[in-house]
Amino acid sequence: MRAAIFDSKSATPGSLLSMEDIPRPQPRPGEVLLKVHACGVCRTDLHIVEGDLEPIRPRIIPGHQIVGEVVGGATPELPIGTRVGVSWMGGVDGDCWFCRHDMENLCDHPVFTGYSVDGGYAEYVSVRADFTIPLPPGLDDSHVAPLLCAGIIGFRSLRVAGVQRGERVGLFGFGSSASLAIRILQSWDCEVYVVTRGKSHRKAAESLGAAWVGDENSRPPTELDRAITFAPSGKVVISALSALRKGGVVAINAIHLDEMPAFDYDKLLWGERQVRSVANMTRQDARDFLALAHELNFRPRVAAFSLEDANKALEAVKHETEDGPAVIVL
Repeated sequence: MRAAIFDSKSATPGSLLSMEDIPRPQPRPGEVLLKVHACGVCRTDLHIVEGDLEPIRPRIIPGHQIVGEVVGGATPELPIGTRVGVSWMGGVDGDCWFCRHDMENLCDHPVFTGYSVDGGYAEYVSVRADFTIPLPPGLDDSHVAPLLCAGIIGFRSLRVAGVQRGERVGLFGFGSSASLAIRILQSWDCEVYVVTRGKSHRKAAESLGAAWVGDENSRPPTELDRAITFAPSGKVVISALSALRKGGVVAINAIHLDEMPAFDYDKLLWGERQVRSVANMTRQDARDFLALAHELNFRPRVAAFSLEDANKALEAVKHETEDGPAVIVL
């Protein structure tokens, strides 16, 4: 099969992935073989190939927003031809304290798709059957792919922030995850305030009906009940915290964050304001979000790339040159 491979020892800037012909994977017990239809390109993929996340394996096929068709290792629940999705959480041990207390996203021994095991920048991928996600009908491959991480983790961020119907919610950064989260917030009758540095992202937020949109130096015109940060920047977290009412919550949606600046406790955190991190997602998050996405008829605008252009897709994510999520379509 053809695959885009990240080799931490030989990757070079501008060509972080190499296209190679490698053997098709063979599913092990408990796994299914998928023919990949599409794979979303996530900023986490960029963190992996640029070294922000320490390599777990010297060679890895990235990609964790996979839409595929079962072609091997079929089970009664997943017969040949079943269309499924695969996300960042590719497996858990099932036995640690967190798994036993319904917090599998915090598992002590997790498997991460496209990071600790090979992912979807390839023609085929073998994955744990119990971590595939049945996909609702009506969403085509390229449009459902970015929902499988950006969408699910954005949805979990709203849960971690404790968003209630009708609240004032700030989105700090407006990439693919935030552009999906705004749809959910609007369905919950929330007022959405967007702070983002990119001009194209500000236009996108306006077109999607945000109540107010400002650049990175602006502050929302009203105090916020909740805020979610999507940029991997500690400075952005402080900006979000400064916009909160007393008792408000900031949820940090980032797997990697640069240094947090010093801040004034009395002015920014006192008053029972809270800062919470968002770590991975659960299978229940995935099922709940995809059901909601189907109900709301999600059709995100996507930028399609071929597998051979995987490096270009990563560059598009890095420089935010596209209006919507980048998706590799096979």
